[in-house]
Amino acid sequence: MNQNRSFATLVFVVILTIGAAVAYSRSGAVVTPEVIGIGVTTFLLALVASTSIQVANQWDRVAILRLGRFHSLKGPGLFFIVPVIDAIAYWIDTRVITTGFKAEKTLTKDTVPVDVDAVLFWKVVDPKQAALAVADYQSAIGWASQTALRDVIGKTMLSDMLEGRDKISSALQKIIDERTEPWGIKVISVEVKDVLIPSGLENAMSMQAQAERERQARVILGDAERQIAEKFAEAGKSYEGNPIAFHLRAMNMLYEGLKENSTIVIVPSTAVESMQLGGLAGMTALTMGLGQKPGEIENPPSAQARDVPSTSNGAVSGQR
Repeated sequence: MNQNRSFATLVFVVILTIGAAVAYSRSGAVVTPEVIGIGVTTFLLALVASTSIQVANQWDRVAILRLGRFHSLKGPGLFFIVPVIDAIAYWIDTRVITTGFKAEKTLTKDTVPVDVDAVLFWKVVDPKQAALAVADYQSAIGWASQTALRDVIGKTMLSDMLEGRDKISSALQKIIDERTEPWGIKVISVEVKDVLIPSGLENAMSMQAQAERERQARVILGDAERQIAEKFAEAGKSYEGNPIAFHLRAMNMLYEGLKENSTIVIVPSTAVESMQLGGLAGMTALTMGLGQKPGEIENPPSAQARDVPSTSNGAVSGQR
């Protein structure tokens, strides 16, 4: 951790300045053994004072060893140590720290190699344990996270891993927290960022998903056709005993078709006869009733039309 040495440097400069002023007041600008002694004493005093004075930030805790044994935790703020006797073992940051870790080419339970990236959020809750129980707690928690991730991947199916990242994150948090608790470290949360699978398997899964969507679309379309057929059957039963309603419906459909300026309208001759429109002459009258002129009929009544055998299967009417 970074140490705040600004205040200690200031104390060092102030003591040297005071010593220089005292030496100058005793002998002026002349260098004498007394001036040299004052200068050396002032320098040593400034060095000891600046070494003894330490300042810790609000989020720092300092582990102090006295003659090799744990003495105390200091910080935050101003504190003092005994030079030579006391030693600062660790500056420990108690803020929440993020550590990224990953597992590459790790086989899942169904033997699929995957690359998984995750982020760990943790903090030191017991600085003494973090300083004494493990040599380098930051490296230790990184390795513990990576091995825990590999263990979880090896026990999880690929489909569960892709669908349930929250479960994997919870399992990782529990495992890592159990491993780091003796070190005075608390795991706050684990977030799985990304799961990468081989490109060939990714393409196959994409094709499978597309085929499944097409199957569902066809099922929905077939169900819609069945419902439509049922409705038409119900409508047919309604018209079966009421020919007048059926004729009115047919005439309405023919009217709508001609109103949309269709170029050709083909209807069965039996339908024309059943609607009692008088054959093609009736169709011409119906067309004129829609605001068209007789000359606009593609095949007006003529000698050729009268030559059409009466057994024809349909009549043609149209407008340009």
